[in-house]
Amino acid sequence: MKTIFDKTTRDELINRISSLNDNSKAQWGKMNVSQMLKHCTQWEEMALNKTKYKQSFLGKLFGKMALKDIMKDEPMKKNMPTVHSFKIRENTDVAEEKEKWIKLLAEYQTFSGNGIIHPFFGVMTKEQTGYLVYKHSDHHLKQFGA
Repeated sequence: MKTIFDKTTRDELINRISSLNDNSKAQWGKMNVSQMLKHCTQWEEMALNKTKYKQSFLGKLFGKMALKDIMKDEPMKKNMPTVHSFKIRENTDVAEEKEKWIKLLAEYQTFSGNGIIHPFFGVMTKEQTGYLVYKHSDHHLKQFGA
């Protein structure tokens, strides 16, 4: 399983992010490239413990079961639901968001936490966090053909 804590994996993601531009079109879903980039930077801030969220009530009921399913070694399914906090409505500058996302990914080189609290999945180990960060990034990059 690929993890964000592996430098080769981070470099691969950064190269794919760099290939995106204002004209990149989604192959599925409702977000445009600008919204996807903002969504991913907000997601990274959560995964790096820069922004804290509490686990939702539904997450407390179903989060661990869903986490177990998403941790399987296969790509994330298309059109999965998004936590409300990560739904982006406004458009942002594509170049700025790409740069911000790349800088956030570089921070995983020195990640010292034990994991995160995801708003749906709840408490996650560092290993689960590394794997899910990769899967989430890979999912959205595939969404835009990168």
